[in-house]
Amino acid sequence: MAVKAEYLWVDGTQPTAKLRSKTKILADGEKPGIWGFDGSSTNQAPGDKSDCVLQPVFICPDPIRGGDNIIVLCEVELIDGTPHPTNTRAPLRAIAEKYADQEAIFGIEQEYTFFKDGRPLGFPVGGGYPAPQGGYYCGVGADEVFGREIVEEHMDAVLAAGLHLSGINAEVMPGQWEFQIGPVAAPQVADELWVARWLLYRIAEKHGVSATLDPKPVKGDWNGAGAHTNFSTKAMREGYDAIIAGCEALGKKRQEHVDGYGAGIEHRLTGLHETAPWTEYSYGVSDRGASVRIPWQVERDGKGYIEDRRPNANVDPYVVTRLLIDTICSELA
Repeated sequence: MAVKAEYLWVDGTQPTAKLRSKTKILADGEKPGIWGFDGSSTNQAPGDKSDCVLQPVFICPDPIRGGDNIIVLCEVELIDGTPHPTNTRAPLRAIAEKYADQEAIFGIEQEYTFFKDGRPLGFPVGGGYPAPQGGYYCGVGADEVFGREIVEEHMDAVLAAGLHLSGINAEVMPGQWEFQIGPVAAPQVADELWVARWLLYRIAEKHGVSATLDPKPVKGDWNGAGAHTNFSTKAMREGYDAIIAGCEALGKKRQEHVDGYGAGIEHRLTGLHETAPWTEYSYGVSDRGASVRIPWQVERDGKGYIEDRRPNANVDPYVVTRLLIDTICSELA
């Protein structure tokens, strides 16, 4: 039996990279090896030197095609085998290996918004706005929840793929949802998030709906979309001093983190809608208006994790995980 292997990779589109994929047919028993693609069509190469290499790094079952078919997430390399300049996974690997003894783990909360015919699901056909925010978050009923059939299908697919899904929920704005990947170490948490995003796009595509990671999909008094990133090291899971040290370390590199947390961050981090201004840094216990939240249970228990609330929905998970490991683990080393 032939196996369909769907090769996925992150392209070179700026300011926000996109996912690309294509199918390779493998003979029975054949392992997925390196492949190639036209980098001049993905913003990764000029036409006269267009060949780019796909190096498999993460393989899981393909729940859309079923059977023995697989998804093959790849790093992009140059033809000499070195990482492509757009390959953000390679520098993450180096940092994760450098601080492996600190046993960093992550949980990433991926928010997204469904759009159809140029408007978010739940917004009136022909223009205008639905009722103000308030009843949509974790809501129930056809007047407050939109797109649940896609969300349920996506949840089943992510589980069938063997990814570390922690949960899902409807978010504050109509048509806006969230799923969580983790807790798991890097780079695997980022690999799984990219695959989960691809599954979301494919399943929504089948329903004639687009899933967008726009950090501010609707201007005005509507919540943006983020990718709150929960982080801990072994020391943080054992003591509160490391929690505070980690929070303080992030404040020393505020701009570096903001610059790497997704395009358009200034439109989302305004100080409104459960955000701290992008120009400032703060942390606090149970404070969703802070840059970094320390959950109340962590203060009570004297150990645990922190939640960086700044990353945009469109953040590159390879970048956010690298920044958090580098900043906090170097401080705790």
